[in-house]
Amino acid sequence: MSSTRAAASNPKKKIAIIGGGAAGFFAAITAAEANPFAQVTIYERSQNTLSKVKISGGGRCNVTHSCFDPAKLATHYPRGFRELRSAFHRWQPQDTIQWFAERGVTLKTESDGRMFPDTDNSQTIIDCFHQASRDAGITLKTGVGLRALAPGVTGDFTLQLSNDTQTHADAICITTGSLKASPLTRALEALGHTIEPLAPSLFAFNVTDTRIDGLSGLSVQHASVTLAQPSLKSDSSNQRTTTQQTGPILITHRGFSGPAILRLSAWEARRLQAEKYHFDIAINWLGKVSETEVRECFAKLRKHKGRTLIRSKVFEAIPRRLWERIVESAGILEDTPWSQLSKKVETTLINQLIAAHFSVQGKTTNKDEFVTCGGVRLKEIDFRTMESRKITGLHFAGECLDIDGITGGFNFQAAWTGGRIAGLAMAGQH
Repeated sequence: MSSTRAAASNPKKKIAIIGGGAAGFFAAITAAEANPFAQVTIYERSQNTLSKVKISGGGRCNVTHSCFDPAKLATHYPRGFRELRSAFHRWQPQDTIQWFAERGVTLKTESDGRMFPDTDNSQTIIDCFHQASRDAGITLKTGVGLRALAPGVTGDFTLQLSNDTQTHADAICITTGSLKASPLTRALEALGHTIEPLAPSLFAFNVTDTRIDGLSGLSVQHASVTLAQPSLKSDSSNQRTTTQQTGPILITHRGFSGPAILRLSAWEARRLQAEKYHFDIAINWLGKVSETEVRECFAKLRKHKGRTLIRSKVFEAIPRRLWERIVESAGILEDTPWSQLSKKVETTLINQLIAAHFSVQGKTTNKDEFVTCGGVRLKEIDFRTMESRKITGLHFAGECLDIDGITGGFNFQAAWTGGRIAGLAMAGQH
């Protein structure tokens, strides 16, 4: 029996949501509003709900991204882009914006496409979810997680809870976030599900290099970064060439961070894990400006500003102190003017400017905002309902699946979309 027919014949069905995060609340609210007779309960292992919502975007909550074309939106997911493309046709950022607006929360768009509540406070989103869940009659149980689950012969489930009690449910949605080794992971594997290996995603790079010593806090808004090791094997789940990422790069006291670095870490998460986070990168501080274009620029400087010192600021996009360090790293003395720049040294300077190699020796992750790739294998999920292809009535949404997006609100959007589809399916309205 499908979950839809089960819901239709059992309007008072018991629905269990395992995990009180973004996907969990969205699935629960959707199910309860779609089927007011259902008994919907959220089980959250910790004492706090919506913890990632709380700290996202520096406490502002990056709710979604202003990308309204499902096909284009899906390209922002290193893993899950094929499956999400169809899912986004059912629930995408425009729907998310409207959902919050109907509940009194207005979202604003920043210049890079990220969307936040107009209060710039994540508590606004948390309060909205808590109010909506109360209005829908949802039961919230904190400090209670799921240890094991067993399908019954009549299509229901027995749930073994972490407080040494058990309960029953007609439908379950797993929304626990990252599936680290746990009794729940083993229970899912026992039911026939495959858990793809976990790997950190969205992390900064640890680099010790004299070229960036003392420059912590400086950023370049339109730089590009690539992996400088062509021998690295491709991630089998990512069949595109995605090593180059362009955008802001931030110099930190540990090395490099910023959107371009984080995106590279997401797309190459499994490659970099295989390399034990020791690898080389190449940075073009001018983004996609070519060697030819730089040589033409330098030729003009020789001709028109021959007496000007090379260390004087040249490129508006590059902070003065960083440019001085680039010039120094090319072996150019402080008092050297453009007229005395030899072709050999010019080549060295260009390499330091648009192909600067750095050795990465580890990663730094904000533990509170930790994102992983890996999780339940996507081929085992029907994305029309977010239901398991192995066990009828068992649904999934959020980061427990082998889905992850780049930084910018994309991970939350995947949570809203999966939660919405799962919630409707469990309520019998998919």
